[in-house]
Amino acid sequence: MKRFINIITNNEAAAAWIFILPAMLGTLIFIIIPVICSFGLSFVKWDLLNPIQYVGLANYREIFTEPLFGKIFLNTFVFAISTSLFGVIIPIVLSVILNNKIRGSEFYKTAYFLPFITPMIVIGIVWQWIFDPNIGLLNKVLHLHINWLYDTHWALPALIIVSVWKLIGYNMIIFLSSLSGISNSMFEAAKIDGAGPCKTFWYVTIPLMSPTIFFVIIITAISSFQVFDLIYLMTQGGPLDSTNVLVYAIYKNAFEYFNVGKASAIAYVLFVVILALTLVQWSLRKKLVYNEID
Repeated sequence: MKRFINIITNNEAAAAWIFILPAMLGTLIFIIIPVICSFGLSFVKWDLLNPIQYVGLANYREIFTEPLFGKIFLNTFVFAISTSLFGVIIPIVLSVILNNKIRGSEFYKTAYFLPFITPMIVIGIVWQWIFDPNIGLLNKVLHLHINWLYDTHWALPALIIVSVWKLIGYNMIIFLSSLSGISNSMFEAAKIDGAGPCKTFWYVTIPLMSPTIFFVIIITAISSFQVFDLIYLMTQGGPLDSTNVLVYAIYKNAFEYFNVGKASAIAYVLFVVILALTLVQWSLRKKLVYNEID
């Protein structure tokens, strides 16, 4: 044993493999193998009890021919795009304001970041009360009577509001760290050239922050397409599937309808959608990111 330890100690490559082996095994067992198995399951019919039946592309044909899937796909797309849009624009504006060292900026940073670290179960319960049509705070403040989570027109926008609210703090902190890396001489030069706050923001701040903005857009879009907990806690896909999204459809098909093959097929449709959007975003990086090179 002592000789083995000496060999490992003197051999850097062997020591490196020993340290990364647990992580590699975890990735293999809990990620790679399930991914491969779920791909195979997308071509079969299985209810977790009866024998597996190979059906070829029948699950994919069923998905693309049923009207409900089109509605679910549209809900997912609208939710993801809206969350990505507002979840990037609002944090950028807030980060620029807080970067100017306004009074109480540390308090505001903490207040905006708290929702991100708050458990989703707590957020779901609190926002259900806020959106309550009878005793909810939002209707009381706005002097309205909207059935936020029970109206097919308002349920999805309500969930988008909650999702953006939870993301603001995290994205804002990332943008603040990006702003701290920009030299003050850039802003001073813009001021000397006669640029006002708006022009400085648009022609100096945004271009220099563009690598960070591009990164945040990608991770926000990916996480938004994979939303599940918010839907499960607040609406369960209702009313009338107006908030049903792809990941929630995977859950319902797998664990409520026991249609594992169809659930796996939906999962791979979602994978292709996210992959395609990410590749499109990456191909546009030279146009979106300032001074981007290969």
